[in-house]
Amino acid sequence: MDIKQAIIERHSVRKYKDDPIPAELVEKLGELIRGCNEESGLHMQLILDDPGCFDTLLAHYGWFKGVRNYIAIVGKETLPDLDELGGYYGEKVVLEAQRMGLNTCWVAGTFSREKCKAEIAPDEKLLCVISIGFGEEAGKKHKSKSLSKLCAVPAEEMPVWFKNGVKAALMAPTAMNQQKFYIELSGDEPVITAGKGPMTKIDLGIVKYNFEAASGHKCK
Repeated sequence: MDIKQAIIERHSVRKYKDDPIPAELVEKLGELIRGCNEESGLHMQLILDDPGCFDTLLAHYGWFKGVRNYIAIVGKETLPDLDELGGYYGEKVVLEAQRMGLNTCWVAGTFSREKCKAEIAPDEKLLCVISIGFGEEAGKKHKSKSLSKLCAVPAEEMPVWFKNGVKAALMAPTAMNQQKFYIELSGDEPVITAGKGPMTKIDLGIVKYNFEAASGHKCK
């Protein structure tokens, strides 16, 4: 499965089987997360076999079931663009997990921050977590706003690479499916900006990664 197919097939999954993640995939995820941390300055962590983090009423009402594994998105509060970096590199891990045959879901509020077993230093912040494992099902495609509401460039005027990036951006997960971002083209440079609202900076990082992975062009 290439990255474009992973973007298409990845959907939010909230219900998981009891099957543990195989050791070889744990090793691959660990290597990937270490590489992302070295590149970004983040302190993302893979937490295994911890059902307590999702043992809350909020998780129940959020339709989460069987979550035992998750990725904690952690970083120093002084890190520039912390939220955006968390979204960007978290999505990189999410899509690679999809290519490994695993399912995921970004989770901002419906988990217990107190019970989370991630190591968080006094100068660090836990942004959110990503549930990960073998889903009971593959999830469903989310509804999307119309292209005209999210992009300034008419479809007929888009270069092929830009169109690929926009399609991938529209498939990116965002908090409460709010899709508060806007895509423009400045010369040959794609520009994506975030709107106002909860989690929009994390969403911006997620959207940027999807766009770049599918288009091969770096976003501003």
